[in-house]
Amino acid sequence: MKISRTDVLIAGAGMAGATAALACAHAGLRVALVDPLPFETQLEPTFDGRASAIAWSTFRQWKVLGMAEMLEPHACRIDHILVTDGRTPGAASGTASPFFLRFDADEIADRSDGEPMGWMMENRYTRMALSQAVEAEPLIAVHAPVKVLSAEAGPGASQVALSDGQTIEAAVVIAADGKFSALRQAAGIGVSGWDYGQCGVVATVRMAQDHGNVAHEYFLPGGPFAILPLNGARASLVWTEPKDRAAALRTASDEAFAAHLMRRFGDFLGRVEVTGPRFVYPLSLSLADRMTAPRLALLGDAAHAIHPIAGQGLNLGLKDAAALAEVLADASRLGEDIGSEAVLERYAAWRRFDNTTVALATDAFVHLFSNDNPLLRAARGVGLGVVNRIAPARRFFMTEAGGAVGDLPKLLRGEAL
Repeated sequence: MKISRTDVLIAGAGMAGATAALACAHAGLRVALVDPLPFETQLEPTFDGRASAIAWSTFRQWKVLGMAEMLEPHACRIDHILVTDGRTPGAASGTASPFFLRFDADEIADRSDGEPMGWMMENRYTRMALSQAVEAEPLIAVHAPVKVLSAEAGPGASQVALSDGQTIEAAVVIAADGKFSALRQAAGIGVSGWDYGQCGVVATVRMAQDHGNVAHEYFLPGGPFAILPLNGARASLVWTEPKDRAAALRTASDEAFAAHLMRRFGDFLGRVEVTGPRFVYPLSLSLADRMTAPRLALLGDAAHAIHPIAGQGLNLGLKDAAALAEVLADASRLGEDIGSEAVLERYAAWRRFDNTTVALATDAFVHLFSNDNPLLRAARGVGLGVVNRIAPARRFFMTEAGGAVGDLPKLLRGEAL
């Protein structure tokens, strides 16, 4: 049997996996990118109806990787974030209340080089840009639609058997194959986590009034409700509800869905019209017990799948991609075995604390805000008001949300590897 060889094999061509492939190729590494779906399937409008908040630091990575021209026409700036707590839009609709928190990009312009706090990107456009960049990169060989059947780690490489009969020998295998990662399970890596009993209901709406590049998030007893700005007076809604209500919303008529939506949305941006299909995604926490195994590194949802309450899920995966590519590039230049335990542990040590901290903080937010306990409501309302009045605290949270706290990989600083 003929065995082909590569430096890195990535299982999973989602947004984090494709970014990791581009980052590794940017550093001169040969990459095999394997996915069970054809690329064109992931580009269909019905494949993924979500939009993602991309932190300014992670957006820099895509710029360095040459994707700015493809992404910027579809990216909407997030210049302000307004967080409120209650059964109505509260401060979002102009209601006078001390219990809200407002972030403004201008406050941290000195440390963000004038960039917004983040960008809203519809996932289908991000996937399209990544697909074009991957197919144009000569160091990346795409194998799709193909499944990874097995990966056996040896002293010098892993032998990866694919469903099309090929065997690829790779110095390191990256599992970017999602929350239910087959490679993670095969490596015997356990996960900790739980189901939230909630689903995220996602829809795109067009509004009568311009959103002003403001992202709104307000907390209701059933879960957070986010209004995230998109280009063209549109917004992506991430509407969290218990599973039974989400199931009812999935099958509700357009008229009933719109009526339920308006009761939560309010009228502060005028009449709202739902455009396109609705999507419903179950929400849970999943945190891998460790991020590496012999010649294997976990990345993105394979390592950590979190609640969307803070909009950090994809950003964590993109940080993983930048850090792992840098670790592998440095090791390669030093003549090290890039799949060795010592090299992969550097990656795990770099990302472990950030991933765990964000996952646990997100979980705490879910339990704190997804309830109607009057004592907790009063405490969190006061907490929002206090943070809103302390400028250094506001700036810290904005910088953290922008992904610019801690030891940043070069790509997140806008630097080439």
